[in-house]
Order: sequence, then C-alpha cells, then structure tokens
Amino acid sequence: MKAQKVILPVIYATLGGLLAIFLSHKITNTNEYESVTPYNVPGQVTRVFVPDSSSTDFTWASEHAVDAVVHVTTEFTQSIDYSFGNPLFDFFFGPHEYMPPQKVQSSGSGVILTHDGFIVTNNHVIEKADEITVVLNDKRKFTAKLVGTDPSTDIALLKIDATDLPFLSFGNSDDIKIGEWVLAIGNPFNLTSTVTAGIVSAKARNINILSGREFAIESFIQTDAAVNPGNSGGALINLKGELIGINTAIASRTGSFTGYAFAIPSTIVKKVVTDIIEFGEVQRAILGVRIQELTAELAKEKGIKEIKGVYVFDVEKGGAADAAGIKPGDVILSVNGVDVNSTSQLQEQISRYRPNQQVDLVVNRDNSKKRFNVTLRNLKGGLDIVKTDNTLSSLGAEFKEITDKQKSELGINYGIQVVELYDGKLKDGGIKKGYIITRMNRTPIHSIDDLKRVLSISSGGILIEGVYPNGVVAYYAIGVN
Repeated sequence: MKAQKVILPVIYATLGGLLAIFLSHKITNTNEYESVTPYNVPGQVTRVFVPDSSSTDFTWASEHAVDAVVHVTTEFTQSIDYSFGNPLFDFFFGPHEYMPPQKVQSSGSGVILTHDGFIVTNNHVIEKADEITVVLNDKRKFTAKLVGTDPSTDIALLKIDATDLPFLSFGNSDDIKIGEWVLAIGNPFNLTSTVTAGIVSAKARNINILSGREFAIESFIQTDAAVNPGNSGGALINLKGELIGINTAIASRTGSFTGYAFAIPSTIVKKVVTDIIEFGEVQRAILGVRIQELTAELAKEKGIKEIKGVYVFDVEKGGAADAAGIKPGDVILSVNGVDVNSTSQLQEQISRYRPNQQVDLVVNRDNSKKRFNVTLRNLKGGLDIVKTDNTLSSLGAEFKEITDKQKSELGINYGIQVVELYDGKLKDGGIKKGYIITRMNRTPIHSIDDLKRVLSISSGGILIEGVYPNGVVAYYAIGVN
C-alpha cells in the first residue's frame, strides 16, 4: 500500500500575483560545507556581532539589517496573443481589432549586497518587467538595471547607480541549525521595512515550486517567521545580522502566511550572484545522472541494506558521471565529504561548483562503498566556461534565418525562426517554438544581426510581429531592460 502524501498549496510571496502550487512534505538535513566560490567585495568593512548563546534580543540584528532591504516595484507590459489570419477563429469569434498592450504593476523586496548598488531579489519579482524601481529605506528612489537572472534558482541581480549604501554580508547557511532564531525582513503588503521573527523549521526542503524550470535547484530553508505577499526577494538573517537566505515562497490555503515560509540558502545565492557578475550568467555544473529519493520500498526492491544516500536510476552516456565510472543502481552517499540523503541536498552540493571542477563522490554499489573522482561538465557537455551573447541571452532562445521555401509558403519576404526555446522573455511572453519573427517595433527583421540591433536600442516594451509555420499570424509584447 502506498503512503499518503499531505499536500499544501505553495504561493510566491510577491505582491504582483500569487502562484498556487503544491508542497510535498519531506524532512531532510544538510551538512556543513564551505561554498567553493565565495562572493568577496574588496575594500568593504563588515561589522561583527557575537551574541550571547542564550540571547533572544533581536534589536541589534534588526537595526543593522533593515536599511539594506529595499522595496522593488516593477511595471510590465501584459502579453497579448492575437490569432489573426485563422479563418476558423474569425468565423467563431469575429474579426479582432488591435488592442494596445496593458501596463501591469507588481512589487516585492530586495537586498543590497555591496556599497555601490548590487541588489539581489527573486527572479519572479522582476520577471517580464519593462521598468524596475528600487526604493531605499530612507525613501530615495532609483531606476534599477537588470544585470542577470537565473530562473533555475529564482534569483535575479539588479544594479542601481549609487554609492556608500548600507549592505548585508553573506553568512554561511550551512551553519544554521534547526530551531535557531532567524529574522525575515521585507515589504509585505507594501508595509516597508517589516521585521518578523521565527526559527529554522527545516533545511533542504524541496517544494516543487520551480518544477517547470530547466535544471531547477530547490533546497529551501523552511521557517515560521511571518512572510507574506511582498516579502519575495527580502532577507532572512541570523542574529549576527548576516544574510543566510532570500525569502521566496509561502505555503498557504489563503494566500497569506500560515506558518510555512521558504528561503533560498545563502550558499546558493552567493554562487549565482558571483557567476552573474563575473560571467554574465550562471555557470551550471552538470553531474549527468538521473536521481530519485532512496525510500525503504526502493531499498528493499534493489537489495540495498542501508537507507542512506540518493539513488541513481540512469546515467547520461558520455556525461561526467559516466566518464568517472558511475553506474545506474549506484547510491551517492556524499559529495566532497558532505553527506547527501535527498535529491535536494545532492543538487545543492553540485550547484556550488563550476564546469571543469572536480568532486569526490562516495557511492554505495552492491552494499560496498566506492570512491569516484568526477570532473563536472557544462550544460552542453563540455568543460569550458559558457558565455552567452548578452544581447540575446535574456530572450532565452536560439534562432535561424528562414529559407526561400518558407518565405514562399507563408507569403513573407523576411524573418528569423525560433528553433529552440529556454527560460527567458520569449517563453514568458507566450511565444512558442517555430514562431517566425518578422518585425520588432515595426522594424523588419531579416537576420539575427537585425534582432540584436533592435534590442540594443530598445527599452521598455517591444511589440513582436510574426507568423507560425501553420500560417497563424501572432503578435506579442515583451519587456526589455
């Protein structure tokens, strides 16, 4: 008989729109491990506070951190998909008149990381944004530039033109203990600079909130500190005033806080931010295995005596694990000496590394321990650091110029086709694979260079005109920064 799972809806703690998803309870723990790529800012001085072990006085940490948490507001153009040119559509619904894209506003929180204005927030806070505004705790207002995003971890990095700003230093989220006091700081319901207190309820929690994203990494800190819509992107700090997480989601049937909040650990945030600043995008290291939780039932079925580790049910041919000798049926017990007992723990550990870095894996094979040295690969299977053309990276797509045959069949003279679609503005805007872009902001698009040129001179919203291979004409509106 299969065990029943208790399911709760999980909701992004963002004011702009609440996304209902579901939470499957799995209690796990992480072990201590230093991040491989620490985020260091030269020449900056950090205040240090060492509280008494029995102290529950939150005043110092609150006063130290509150000015480094900002209010992030966004304005974006509502995507519109008009299926012109489809006779059946027009027959049932009549001819459609063009309606201008609508402006929509939303808001969340962010955390200042450096004195010169780098700010971390959630990707879902600024997703689709045409304009991003940051309001400091002292009420100063700045237009923010989007430096980079990582939808796989729900992290985005902003930059404002300012100096001598208050900022938070990263703490090590590996060091926090279940039951430890933490503070959440953000702007719930537009109530700026709100501080709430709670404890760490669990670590390495996978809540499937990013399940639709490629290479999603979920290993959340769970807390009962009150977090509500508008807190997304805000700070979770320890009593030393160190940033140990970015508040991201809540589990609730009402849309408001009911005791379950989730934050991205600082070890993940630090790696993502460092990569974006250094390379323009995250350097994702790939192990090349398909994994699942090792349950009592699976262990019995496979003859595994000890229910510890993460079960490997498939290995990518020619991938990092395959090259090192990992096989289907192996159970990964540790990464560089850090025990992993859930898929989220394993993903979190691997996420700390870059392609071409090596990790030592201890594996249970046929109830005996074996050690493997694995050289991690990039998303394309190579060892190199990946750098994307920044002009096109935010679109999240690959393009090719159309053929003369396509032009003739569709009755068009030019265009470029979307041949691959990843997480990015085109996918978020509703564009599907195969779509042929013919115009952007009324400018004809003959080539990929034309596309880059229009993007480089555009700000705010862009109107995209085009046609699908079946002849359906469609218009989309997306935001660019």
